[in-house]
Amino acid sequence: MHMSLDKMSLDEQIEALIQDAPSADQTQAYVAAIAPALKSLAQQLNHLHYYIVQTLDQDWALTTLSKDTQSKEEKTVIYAFPSLQDVNQSPYPMHDPNLIALPVPVVHILFQMLAIDVVESTIFFETPGNLMVGTEIRRTQLQDLIEAEFLRQSLPQTSLPPDIA
Repeated sequence: MHMSLDKMSLDEQIEALIQDAPSADQTQAYVAAIAPALKSLAQQLNHLHYYIVQTLDQDWALTTLSKDTQSKEEKTVIYAFPSLQDVNQSPYPMHDPNLIALPVPVVHILFQMLAIDVVESTIFFETPGNLMVGTEIRRTQLQDLIEAEFLRQSLPQTSLPPDIA
């Protein structure tokens, strides 16, 4: 499914995610099973795609946040930006030739949160030009929705492969 990213509806994003999953094992079935949870979260956000800062090897840029300078509490997050202009205003050194920002469908961002173990949240900046306020989606929130979806569908929760994404 090769459509312009900004034209892909949430349903089309989910369909692409399912189609891109390996079909040899049960991965497509698992992706289809968690699709309602992914769509539910995606519907709470304002944009169909966000820009993610990545290396040339397609590793996503992660940011470690501390509550304050005295605190030892830290969390690792992904920043998702509504526009390229916002990426340029971000703390990332975009003049670095090893960094690029690419548009990623919102459903794919949520799905990748399951695969990147160290990520605790994704912060979606919703308003172009405003990097002070974002919507935080926590990994635990996503996992809880998936567990609820498995219960609703009467699927064993242990059936989610660790390498799903």
